[in-house]
Amino acid sequence: MIPLILILLYQSSAARAQPSLTDSLVKERIGVIQDMLDQGKRNANRWWYGWLVGYSAATAVQGTVALLSDKLPTRQDMVLGAFTTLLGAAGQVIAPMTPGSAPDKLRELPEGTPEESMMKLQEAEKLLAACAQREINGRSWKTHVVDGLVNVSCGVIVWFGFKRTFVAGLENTAINTAICEAQIFTQPVRAIRDYKQYCQKYKPGESVDLNEPSITWSFTLVPGGIGVRLAF
Repeated sequence: MIPLILILLYQSSAARAQPSLTDSLVKERIGVIQDMLDQGKRNANRWWYGWLVGYSAATAVQGTVALLSDKLPTRQDMVLGAFTTLLGAAGQVIAPMTPGSAPDKLRELPEGTPEESMMKLQEAEKLLAACAQREINGRSWKTHVVDGLVNVSCGVIVWFGFKRTFVAGLENTAINTAICEAQIFTQPVRAIRDYKQYCQKYKPGESVDLNEPSITWSFTLVPGGIGVRLAF
């Protein structure tokens, strides 16, 4: 019985002796994250709204031309183009830019007591990590592949469905791919770097598995089709 009591006393003493974050350090870390999120908000919203408005405007214009034109090839091109830009706009809505809304969410959380401050810090770290993950997902190989499949499908529709030339289908695929790749590579990646820096400064013992994706596409003509090279 006595050894058991001694063990319990030792564990209780060790738990009290473990270092804990001071209130000033908690507030410092919250302030650092809030500043990081604030600095990334403008570019995140500018990218998200810019592409949403661009895709929406392109859809409206192409849809209008399709309705007013009396030329079949023009109507076909405009309908297909409106469909692809509509998909682009829908993608923006389905996947909102987390870094654009995270700063305001964090600012609204209370920190009047030490307990509230600690809970706010935990939420702040989650928000920063979520922002970084959103940026990683936006540039992941899956995004490139999905866009690539849609673009190649559009090219095939032009080639076979509209009974155009192979070159016409290739041009359609190339144009759509250029637009999609521009959207992907203009996406901000500040949160990825901020999260790494934060962990290096305040959590040096933790493993951070966040790497900026590096993916490149290239197209080549091969006998009887299109060659696509995807480099990770």
